[in-house]
Amino acid sequence: MTLHGALIAGTGSFLPERKLTNIDLEKMVDTSDEWIVQRTGIRERRIASPGESSASMAVIAAQRALESSGTRPEEIDLILCATITPDMPTPSNACLIQHALGCRRGIGAMDLNAACSGFVYALVTATNFIKTGSAKTVLVIGAETLSRITDYTDRSTCILFGDGAGAVVLKQTTDLGAGVQAFELGADGSGAMLLHVPAGGSRHPADPESVGAKLHTLKMSGRDVFKFAVAQMAESIEKAMNACKLTPDQIKLVIPHQSNARIIDSAATKIGLTADRMFINIDRYGNTSAASVAIALDEAIRAGRCGRGDWVVIIGIGGGLTWATVTVKL
Repeated sequence: MTLHGALIAGTGSFLPERKLTNIDLEKMVDTSDEWIVQRTGIRERRIASPGESSASMAVIAAQRALESSGTRPEEIDLILCATITPDMPTPSNACLIQHALGCRRGIGAMDLNAACSGFVYALVTATNFIKTGSAKTVLVIGAETLSRITDYTDRSTCILFGDGAGAVVLKQTTDLGAGVQAFELGADGSGAMLLHVPAGGSRHPADPESVGAKLHTLKMSGRDVFKFAVAQMAESIEKAMNACKLTPDQIKLVIPHQSNARIIDSAATKIGLTADRMFINIDRYGNTSAASVAIALDEAIRAGRCGRGDWVVIIGIGGGLTWATVTVKL
């Protein structure tokens, strides 16, 4: 079997216009701008309007990725959408996106749920489709409307989350030295309840009691998740570099999941990376779960922070508990 390379040919993202600032949150719960910035690094986050959804935002991000890669919708062989906030339980967002973009009938389209690691999981899945020759062009998307599952009376979680979407077009290349080079996927289900939505599935379907008890919103054990993320992010970045025999000075940029600025800073210190090598936009968007890394990657490339020929490490850490890292030669 002939193996192929999987090149990131284009990126795109979309953020809603509405901003929810820390000052706004001061009026909603017992918190302060100073407290939020000190503990998370977040100053504001974007919130979807009533007419926006994960799928509608994903379509715009995908269109921008297609444009930046010079790809027509009919060239897409597979669509993967990472999300924990699909428009509905079924059909998948990927099918809605396929139709909205005008892609060919009959191509594969599916959603993937690995929480905040979802986009990186989807990127790895797409890479393996391309490497084995099963697809030549794959659209990979991360899209979330976390505001729809956030309890805005819970000051420990409502300060964290925002909405948005990001996308990449992954294309087959004959250059095995370009594109996604190495990856690691991991999970630890023993920590599943540290970050979860209790109701809405088959175990606890929606009823008046579950809605009244706000069991359809995110619940998090913040301290435990923080400890896990700090340790796992540093370990995964080191593994990604070692897999390609890279030293910290060879890494142009790390695109980490935007969960908490303190987690990102701590991971950088552990592995000997300077702050300027860690891309951060959490101050403007908060934690957008599966959309986080995709949005950050698009912003980093468009801002000139990284480009063709650069080594980049992309990492997601999230509920499940899950983690996923890829090393990419852009």
